[in-house]
Amino acid sequence: MVFSCIPFLFFFLPLCLILYYAVPFSWKNGILLIFSLIFYAWGEPLYILLMLFSTALDYTNGRLMERFGTTKCRRTFFLCCSICINLSILAFFKYADFAIASVNGLLGTQFAQPGIHLPVGISFYTFQTMSYIIDLYRGEVKAERSYTAYLTYVSMFPQLVAGPIVRFADIQEQLHNRRFPLDGFEQGLLRFMMGLFKKVLIANQAGALWEEIRVLGAADTSVATAWLGALCFTLQLYFDFSAYSDMAIGMGRMLGFHYNENFNYPLTAISVTDFWRRWHISLSTWFRDYVYIPLGGNRRSIPRHLFNIAIVWFLTGLWHGASWNFILWGVYYGTLLMLEKYIWGKALAKLPKWTQHTYAVLIVVFGFVIFAITDLGELGSYISLLFSFASNTLADTRFFWYLGNYGVVIATACILACPVYPWLCQKVSTLSPKKSCVVSAFAGVGVLLLFVLSTAYMVSDTYNPFLYFRF
Repeated sequence: MVFSCIPFLFFFLPLCLILYYAVPFSWKNGILLIFSLIFYAWGEPLYILLMLFSTALDYTNGRLMERFGTTKCRRTFFLCCSICINLSILAFFKYADFAIASVNGLLGTQFAQPGIHLPVGISFYTFQTMSYIIDLYRGEVKAERSYTAYLTYVSMFPQLVAGPIVRFADIQEQLHNRRFPLDGFEQGLLRFMMGLFKKVLIANQAGALWEEIRVLGAADTSVATAWLGALCFTLQLYFDFSAYSDMAIGMGRMLGFHYNENFNYPLTAISVTDFWRRWHISLSTWFRDYVYIPLGGNRRSIPRHLFNIAIVWFLTGLWHGASWNFILWGVYYGTLLMLEKYIWGKALAKLPKWTQHTYAVLIVVFGFVIFAITDLGELGSYISLLFSFASNTLADTRFFWYLGNYGVVIATACILACPVYPWLCQKVSTLSPKKSCVVSAFAGVGVLLLFVLSTAYMVSDTYNPFLYFRF
């Protein structure tokens, strides 16, 4: 079940909210837990047992660490027990086929691949449970005594299968004591609607064009068309994933929870470093706090700092998928971050902002081509199209046809990728109360019309993926 589908919007979510607000506070976690388990079991009826095992493991180790971890040695034992089992489960389900295929390719062997189906959201909820046990080991949180509360934290359906990665320290207090102001519900509902519009009206349309361009042969793809396809995938991925985060954060607000932001207009970045401060913030923060800083961060020698960056970005690429293109993508960004840090970063900062922005966008768009195409042969062919600057292949009639049919969507996406909405909100806040009411009324009508339009697209359009579900 995805957020942008009729059963979720018109049945699951309304019923959940009605029951959630109808019961006293002491029952709310239970209602939320039941609906979260139903949500996950809808798509993963068997692998829900795997998620329950992971939560039971970390909950138990947390209680044992609190009760018997009087020495560092004992605390380390419970920590290692939890992390090793969690990572082993993740490695088996996510990387077993990839590892066997790689060995067969390198050694010419014929080991059979188990053909394991990847549990939805396993990368996200595994990192959440690991953050809990690591923070507990560090003394940054207290062990959760209620298993229901802990299981609710891990399985909460707004952020269960595609993030943002919510750390236990950020919502531990909210699990036991949260408020439900009307304005918070309204803000959450508006944030959810914004995510829905971004997903259905922009991400899906850009993605449809990317899929159409991707399957074209070299003879039918000009340089301009290839770059247009790369731009469309970039826009699809950004609006798809940020839309999911918007909907997750919005539903969290409706349920009384405050999740941290996961995107901060990353396509307005002026460097690769700036981009990764803005894109998938919860994952970048996770790797920073649990891998990069423990390795020594930038407080060591230059060679060691470069090594730390390389490790983090190899793991970041591997986290995204069991395929060589993801590892290549991680190496690509790790190398660029090293070069910005020690070679051209200072010179880049002295250039005009538009030059910095152009540099960052070109790097990001090209990088997402590596991210998008898992087959290395196909990837090489597509990259060659991006740089085949023969005079007769720069642009063609197909490119202009695509612009004519998708130009409005692409232009709208490019505009909304900039902080236009916060700017408009700031302008409205300076209006007089009377003018502000008029603007709010028009905005309400606009939201309603966009919801009707989105519903029409969901009914008629079969292309409705959430890209990060596969991670």
